[in-house]
Amino acid sequence: MRRTDRLFELIQLFRGGRLQRGRDLAGKLGVSLRTIYRDIDTLVASGVAIEGERGVGYILRQPIFLPPLNLTCLELEALHLGISMVQKAADEELSGAGYDLLAKIDTVLPGDRPRSNHNWGVAIYGDALKDSLQFMPMLRQAISLQRKVHLEYESLAKKSSTRTIQPLQLEFWGNLWTCTAWCEVREDFRVFRVDRIVWCKLTDEKFDDEPGRSLAAYLVQFQQSP
Repeated sequence: MRRTDRLFELIQLFRGGRLQRGRDLAGKLGVSLRTIYRDIDTLVASGVAIEGERGVGYILRQPIFLPPLNLTCLELEALHLGISMVQKAADEELSGAGYDLLAKIDTVLPGDRPRSNHNWGVAIYGDALKDSLQFMPMLRQAISLQRKVHLEYESLAKKSSTRTIQPLQLEFWGNLWTCTAWCEVREDFRVFRVDRIVWCKLTDEKFDDEPGRSLAAYLVQFQQSP
């Protein structure tokens, strides 16, 4: 995370008006306690009214006003529909991020724009995907970090196999998630249904975008298939 993004996230955490301990902030932002102390010093020096001391905690004494976000009502409707779908079809980590995003947007909208508690006239139902979401955070992390994954997979014929894959992309098909990957056992691209993964483990072994094994190569192959 870039420092400017981290400082923005730090301000958002303080806006709740509660006392914040340095080690809790460090854990939420994934940085060291020393980094949090430096960031708080930077915010205080720039005029943000944070009070407190190291080892005790910090609190924001005055509200921070950000410039209004100029989104149309139709853009807001699209945003809320998309986040509602994420909250039903994605894992708990992404769902929580969706709630946080709505809260941040609410704080910077002009006064004449509807907030997240507005009735948008659309509801998303269904929990059929829950069984397939437990491995989603790990697969997303593997794709982001380009790290290999060990997994056990059960085919539609109920046959189990152990694989090492290079995950490239997650796909949502309306009623299930799949993961496109380079399978080191088959030495070819494979598309795995996430709900048929029995277990998986993120390894420390990284992979590169090798010719013929990248997502771009798979998409070319997919487009050329009959």
